[in-house]
Amino acid sequence: MAKVLVVFAHPAFQRSRVNRALVKVAESIEDVTVHDLYETYPDFLIDVRDEQKLMEEHDAVVIQHPFFWYSSPALVKEWLDLVLEYRWAYGEGGDRLKGKILAQAISAGGPEDAYRREGSNFFTVRELLAPYEQTARLCGMGYAQAFTVHGANDLNPAALAECSQRYASWLSALCDGSAPLWLDSPL
Repeated sequence: MAKVLVVFAHPAFQRSRVNRALVKVAESIEDVTVHDLYETYPDFLIDVRDEQKLMEEHDAVVIQHPFFWYSSPALVKEWLDLVLEYRWAYGEGGDRLKGKILAQAISAGGPEDAYRREGSNFFTVRELLAPYEQTARLCGMGYAQAFTVHGANDLNPAALAECSQRYASWLSALCDGSAPLWLDSPL
């Protein structure tokens, strides 16, 4: 079984029913470690060595966050900029993540049909996540098909329970190696 690290980032966690439910599910899975960036680094002063060690101890890294302005909250960008160092994650001798899997679990306020060429957002979720896929490619990682919750603000309790169950299945697939990949490890 693969070990999965969920790097969770939500600046207003207590206001997010969806992310609270998804984190609770992730914490209940044996081979999954949940790491809350905003709880750990409220000052944005990231301990790069600790974060790198965490990544080295896991086979897959899931970045879980709300889809803010077609991207992630600011702390995720800061985390990526600092932790994925040249000669550690990529470049000359930078092979510490080679063969691991990168994935994303996102919650979006818009409905699924908004994320189509003909939809109001004009792009698919995969297209909007292209920078993360390229990050995986640069680091020699595979990139798993994203887990997405659409219409996050309007989910009734039954729909939220269904999303939570889908997330548990998706994380379990990352653990057992059966998760669908958008990109196999390129190196």
